[in-house]
Amino acid sequence: METESTLRLITDGACRGNPGPGAWGAWLRQSEHERVLWGYAPQTTNNRMELDAAVQGLQALKRPSQILVRSDSQYLIKGMTEWLAGWQKRGWRSAGGAAVKNQELWQALASLAQTHQIRWEWVRGHAGDVENEAVDALINRVLDRFAGAVQEASGEGWL
Repeated sequence: METESTLRLITDGACRGNPGPGAWGAWLRQSEHERVLWGYAPQTTNNRMELDAAVQGLQALKRPSQILVRSDSQYLIKGMTEWLAGWQKRGWRSAGGAAVKNQELWQALASLAQTHQIRWEWVRGHAGDVENEAVDALINRVLDRFAGAVQEASGEGWL
């Protein structure tokens, strides 16, 4: 249940090409306080950027919190709510026996999630959700600004 003290973490990630140049964004909101984080990678995948947005947002927190994580990535949401326990039980193997892709990011998320009380919520992307659209616009600005860059970049603020 969301209360006034619940921190909202809105995340998004994208690539231009997959793999290709990618960006992630994380918008932390609680009451009148907010913090916006973003990052760029010259060669990555969409799924890595979706996961990195959540990792970076959760790593930015200074103390255990009650959090609502909102994302348009079913990969992130289903991974954390449906698949994670099975992967851990099978030694980071999928149901088919293959190594779980992006394992280091999933492990980071699993560790961070133990610190907080988190509710994971999927939101349809590009469907008019104000928070999702704002973070999507941010990551597109990051991609526009760093297009062609060969090094990773990260920062804070709306750009």
